[in-house]
Amino acid sequence: MSIETRDPRFLDIVSEELELELLADGLGFTEGPIWHPTEKHLTFSDIPGNRIHRWQVRGSGLEVVREPSNMANGNTYDLSGRMLTCEHATSRVTRTEADGSVTVLAAHYDGKELNSPNDIVVRKDGKVYFTDPTYGRFGRHGIEREQELDFQGVYLYEPDTEKLTLVADDFDSPNGLCFTLDQSRLYVNDTNRRHIRRFDINDDGTLTGGDVFAVSTGEGMGAPDGMKIDSTGHVFCAGPGGVHVYHPSDGTTLGVIHTPAFCANFTWGDDDLCTFFLTASDKLWCTRTKLPGLALF
Repeated sequence: MSIETRDPRFLDIVSEELELELLADGLGFTEGPIWHPTEKHLTFSDIPGNRIHRWQVRGSGLEVVREPSNMANGNTYDLSGRMLTCEHATSRVTRTEADGSVTVLAAHYDGKELNSPNDIVVRKDGKVYFTDPTYGRFGRHGIEREQELDFQGVYLYEPDTEKLTLVADDFDSPNGLCFTLDQSRLYVNDTNRRHIRRFDINDDGTLTGGDVFAVSTGEGMGAPDGMKIDSTGHVFCAGPGGVHVYHPSDGTTLGVIHTPAFCANFTWGDDDLCTFFLTASDKLWCTRTKLPGLALF
């Protein structure tokens, strides 16, 4: 395990002696990790395994909390602590209610089935944004079927009105997304184009702008995928060789946390939100960062 320092400020974020701890292996392809800040557990998806797992205490192993999961990918929590999930096999975004029942939030746009919702975030006003590439319509991460929409978009879902709005459609493969620290802007990465874009969020939740904020460069397996910010606004994004960290002011790549396998996503957890969980290929890892992440609710 190693880090690649491209800017000395990177060492304010991670230790030069950073090491990974293996928590679980033998899975299919891990994704969508989220930490519950009050129940103190990590939930994540195994897409080809068609399960959602939960990890709670070191040494206790994994618990399957949903099977089948409809090949779930990205997860998050809403402001009430209910889990929102992007399902590849059904092209749905769902919400798990307090009683365990599942509510479908979105499955179609303009009368056509969504591609395969991928990643999802919730703003402090309750608005939900998610990406909709086509990965869940082919290969081991989805169900082979024809694409009904002729674009790959980013959507806004408003829980109060149940309104679904297309807010961007000029992507090749929209994937990870996260807000800036003040939530006035939205970062969205494009896997195939190997870059991150930054949009302004209007009062009605729609997006404007979308200039390229940063470009993902480097050696190793991986491309822009899961993306989150820490408590100071640094942008963490999966990329070649591991997790890349960008400065929020100008998109400078500060460094890379190298991983021994393809890293798709990550999140922070534990009481201090400094334990950094990584879903990489068929494994779940963790390490520590000097700066904490952000609680989801």
